[in-house]
Amino acid sequence: MATGQYYHQYPPPSASQYGAGYPLHNDPGYGDSTTNLTPKMEPYTDHPGHSQHYDSYVPASSNYRTRPPWYKNKIIVWSIAIAAVLIIGLAVFFPIWFLVVNKDGETKSASSNSTSSGSTGGNGGTSGTPGKGGNTVQLAKTGGDGSTITMENGTTFIYRNSFGGIWVQDPENPFSNDARPNSWTPPLKEKWRWGVDRANGVNLGGLFVIEPFITPHFFQRYPGTVDEYTLSEAMAADTANGGLNQLEQHYDTFITEYDIAQIAGAGLNFLRIPIGFWAIETYEGEPFLERTSWKYFLRVLGWARKYGLRVWLDVHGFPGSQNGLNHSGRLGTTNFLAGNMGLANAERALYYLRIFTQFISQPEYKDLILILGIVNEPSVNAIGMDSITSFNLRAHDLIRSITGYGEGNGPYIAIGDGFRPLQDWGGHLAGADRMMMDKHPYFAFEDGLTMPIAVVGDDGIMGGPWPRMACDGWSSSLNTSRRDFGVTINGEMSAAPNDCGLFMRAVGIDSYHPQCSEYNAWETYNATMKEGISNFISATFDALGDWWFWTWKIGPSTAGRVETPLWSYSLGLENGWIPKDPRTVRGFCGRLGINNNPFDGNYQPWQTGAATSTIDPASSQRFPWPPTSIANAEVPVTLLPTYTNTAPIITLPPATFTGAPAAATQGVDGWANSADTAGGIAPIVGCPYPNQYDASYTSLPIPTAPCTGPS
Repeated sequence: MATGQYYHQYPPPSASQYGAGYPLHNDPGYGDSTTNLTPKMEPYTDHPGHSQHYDSYVPASSNYRTRPPWYKNKIIVWSIAIAAVLIIGLAVFFPIWFLVVNKDGETKSASSNSTSSGSTGGNGGTSGTPGKGGNTVQLAKTGGDGSTITMENGTTFIYRNSFGGIWVQDPENPFSNDARPNSWTPPLKEKWRWGVDRANGVNLGGLFVIEPFITPHFFQRYPGTVDEYTLSEAMAADTANGGLNQLEQHYDTFITEYDIAQIAGAGLNFLRIPIGFWAIETYEGEPFLERTSWKYFLRVLGWARKYGLRVWLDVHGFPGSQNGLNHSGRLGTTNFLAGNMGLANAERALYYLRIFTQFISQPEYKDLILILGIVNEPSVNAIGMDSITSFNLRAHDLIRSITGYGEGNGPYIAIGDGFRPLQDWGGHLAGADRMMMDKHPYFAFEDGLTMPIAVVGDDGIMGGPWPRMACDGWSSSLNTSRRDFGVTINGEMSAAPNDCGLFMRAVGIDSYHPQCSEYNAWETYNATMKEGISNFISATFDALGDWWFWTWKIGPSTAGRVETPLWSYSLGLENGWIPKDPRTVRGFCGRLGINNNPFDGNYQPWQTGAATSTIDPASSQRFPWPPTSIANAEVPVTLLPTYTNTAPIITLPPATFTGAPAAATQGVDGWANSADTAGGIAPIVGCPYPNQYDASYTSLPIPTAPCTGPS
């Protein structure tokens, strides 16, 4: 998430230069975006069933044979007796099978909406729940709409999914890929087809990388903190209130299995999960909570697998900060690929990408985690286009050396647009194996956009000019990128047309938008306000094609309310400005007459791994590693600090599953390619290193020769 960034200048070129999203085909849930056809879909109801009622009818004619009383027929009597025994047995058996006992051993209502969660362990890690006397009650392994879900601590809720979603949790096969979130999304075990299957997802923002506007109460509780770096310092000093363990409690409770079930039940099919490098390790002086978020990430993966949601793992924070924004870990300046520590910080980043890749490319995870975002929102203005291209090329080659090339071999590699227009990336590293462009289209951070949204616009629909602005502003450039670059997706977007809300820009910086009081008061939105926002977000969804909303949930402030309402998918879904069924938005731009520049859904074979390819060797000469120069460094690249690869390799631990057969989990060790035996990186003994985040040589001598350690 980028706050305070200006992604797109409005007004855009004329509407005739833009088109709707690419045609939706080869799937019964898709319609043609250039027509007014209503998409085919499952009925949206919590109580499906027949409306017909049939009455018994006995004719009055005496020609019918009179039957003797039922109690004089021995066969009927014995049949009823046997049936009665079976009914009594089933009445006892089924509640035990489908319900579990709570912590105190008493049955708990299946309508409980508790969202608490228990211990880690991927898909739950148990084959049952202990009851009184230490016995184990077997859980159901699969179910759909209306089934009872029992969470790790024994509390239950009813799974609501009217879209044909099926959850699967098999204790004897914890890596089962049989689940699907809805009828139009292929199960995890089947191939995902870019250009055919639509990615409609949400981010789990603020879960493992803390952002002020998502969890404002943290920053209100600790005045003076502005990012996770300063928050971690303040928490660590506050031992009386739990110190950094407060963050672990947040990991444990902010997103629960109930959230993931709701996401699947909302007709969505993808999660984008931001994570920071501190999930792997920290260096001295880095205050982040080290090696803790990973086990909770594994738990979310287990829930995603259970409900059939695919995952995009996005590295949101790297050493030194890739953009100087608060969601990178530290607010300030960019010291990734920039400044005196720019090269060293990038070397660490590549090492951490290697570790993440090794884990998610294991056979048990590769069909669940389809995308690896290698660096979120790098500031190309601070880094330079050549340097970021060198990094993207180096990361691509590193990742593919682990996974191999072609479809099914490891994740897609998502690179960010770096706050640059999409046309700047056309032909970028052509021939790269399954590299995709990640665009984050927001109007929220642009100046001067104060047009009302709760009015009828020129197109005759509520939303003022905003729906047309969304269709005009995004679809054409995205479809051009799909042809010129390859798979192009939208990892972040929101329902906000402005930057209103607590800490939306940053801690201590308020929006100067004149309508913030109206937009912030979501509890009193009237029907026209909700309809205007809904039309704006529907147009945005249709224009983008493949999208991930930022974000699923916003935590309350100390006042007990959500202060940035248009950034919460769950709040909008509950209150009526987010569509209940994401398929209903398809063709929205076409209905406004915006149909130019459509994409036919056909990518070149090498872009989706259907055919292997290689990057032009000239690219390696033009964009070498390390880059030929580093922006804002005080010395040439050859004199900049670097690391050595002599440290033990860090391997991310896999989930554990109590009670699962050994054969189901053996070989899952966090390292997909055993041929990759190079060491981990570490500081060179005896070499001075500036601070990772300010990178100043103020207290250190400026190097005049490369440092290789003691002679």
